[in-house]
Amino acid sequence: MDTIKPSLLTRKLSAFVALSAHELAALERLQLRRRTFVVGRDLVHQGQSKQAAYILASGWVCSYKTQPDGTRQIVDFQIPGDFLGLRSVLLRTSDHSFEPITEIQAAEVQAADLLEAFATAPRLATAVLWAASRDEAMVVEHLVNLGRRDADVRMAHFLLEMGSRLALVGMGSQEGYDCPLTQYHLADALGLSAVHVNRVLRQLRESGLVTFRSGRVSFDNYNHLVKLADFDPDYLDLTGPLLK
Repeated sequence: MDTIKPSLLTRKLSAFVALSAHELAALERLQLRRRTFVVGRDLVHQGQSKQAAYILASGWVCSYKTQPDGTRQIVDFQIPGDFLGLRSVLLRTSDHSFEPITEIQAAEVQAADLLEAFATAPRLATAVLWAASRDEAMVVEHLVNLGRRDADVRMAHFLLEMGSRLALVGMGSQEGYDCPLTQYHLADALGLSAVHVNRVLRQLRESGLVTFRSGRVSFDNYNHLVKLADFDPDYLDLTGPLLK
């Protein structure tokens, strides 16, 4: 008999907790209400109230805040297996926006759906809390990136972090990964100009460390790139299930 392929969210949460059949079923029920969203049209707007959360099944999304002068700061990028707007189902208004970078598929999750799943499978709530805590740890690293790291180290750390996140859901490795981000996305995320991003990527490529070309990040010398970035992935908590 054919087995059902687990979702990427299941694969991600399984890095923290070994989910039972009952818990897996509860998690899969959260992902039944699928919707497709096109590039550039926000799923959630900053300041929007009574919003659902989403579980990203395919495609890439950026989360960002808009400034009064119209500029934006990209806070993070979401990849398949990530929650979008988890805080939006608890806070009165969303504190930032989500925009698809590619066409995406995402499962819509209402607050009542989450509460029902947590009531019937309490360890699932623990796993989702782990995912939220991990996201918070990444935000801390992003603040350090913006405030204290030189541009080449900033870029190297970001590319390595994305590689580790994608590897967790089977979409990346120490060889590299597919990446739809433009230099403008990188600029808005890393606090650099697009011209500076181009210069830094060229510098890293000419140093034989990493090549970002035609939608593909290729690690040319992974270990030396890790050394340059002083990249320690402990904050991503990728060591395997803590709860059996």
